[in-house]
Amino acid sequence: MTRKLTMAQAVSEAIAQEMSRDPEVFVMGEDVGKYGGIFSATSGLLDKFGKDRIMDTPISETAFIGAGIGAAADGMRPIVELMFVDFFGVCMDMIYNHMAKNIYMAGGNIRLPMVLMAGIGGGYNDAAQHSQCLYATFAHMPGMKVVVPSNAYDAKGLMMQAIRDDNPVVFLFHKGIMGLSWMSYFEGSTNEVPEAPYTIPFGEARIVREGADVTIVTLSQMVQKAVLAAEELAAAGISVEIVDLRTVVPLDKDTILRSVRKTGRLLIADEDYLSYGLSGEIAAVIAENLDSVALKAPIRRLAVPDVPIPFSRPLEQFVIPQVSAIVAAARALVAAPQPAISLEETHA
Repeated sequence: MTRKLTMAQAVSEAIAQEMSRDPEVFVMGEDVGKYGGIFSATSGLLDKFGKDRIMDTPISETAFIGAGIGAAADGMRPIVELMFVDFFGVCMDMIYNHMAKNIYMAGGNIRLPMVLMAGIGGGYNDAAQHSQCLYATFAHMPGMKVVVPSNAYDAKGLMMQAIRDDNPVVFLFHKGIMGLSWMSYFEGSTNEVPEAPYTIPFGEARIVREGADVTIVTLSQMVQKAVLAAEELAAAGISVEIVDLRTVVPLDKDTILRSVRKTGRLLIADEDYLSYGLSGEIAAVIAENLDSVALKAPIRRLAVPDVPIPFSRPLEQFVIPQVSAIVAAARALVAAPQPAISLEETHA
């Protein structure tokens, strides 16, 4: 049976089905119980599974993430919600020195089947401490898989895969595509989701839209913006191929390379920071394979400039790449003369 679900509903359903299948799965975090998670990722789970498996915690991220690590090492499969990804700073020791490293430090003699999920992204005026993406920060540190879905179908399959994985998985959902009634969101993220359980393997990007003139590599909410941009560009005769990464670690380099070999042009659209981040990593993938990729124009990058996310709506809209910025960058790529192969860095 297939129905349309929001991303929030899809995540909650994935967790419920895995909890029903495996009694070692449980959830802990701030407001995950009666409230159902501030972004509804655990909505309805308390009524189904009770307070022994859906546990509200005090506001002490270090304590409950540490508890999750210990439970995982002892054979359970915790799902721990860090309410906003921005709060990682207060519990970074637990995340990086323990969750990410303990399998290695133990010589592979333990497993840590743990999911750390968190809300990411801006666009609704929540200012500098509640609006970042930061997936590149986690991807930069070895030991964690990093999953970033763009729609409900992927969110369910990737969450089920994350729960079953024997390694730490950071699962990041963008608040602006969860389908929350109190927040405007991109409707493309709400789509058909099978009722039966299924998984989506990590490291397999999805071709959202096939095209011939320019490749847009992106993820999360930016996928929905890229789709809108591609529709506008199609009306102008520009054919866009959209690659949704789905996972940052592992990164599907092969799909990126195949697409850019076909189009000869690459635009990276990212809601994380410009410098030292995902957009630079993807550009490097192309640069390191120029023997097999014939670029028709310099690589272009759209990302957040190196400033905190502003509270002011006009400023926030300015620093986070919008549909209009994607359209303009793609037009510029297609219109550019075909120079010697080079790289160009740009932001919104």
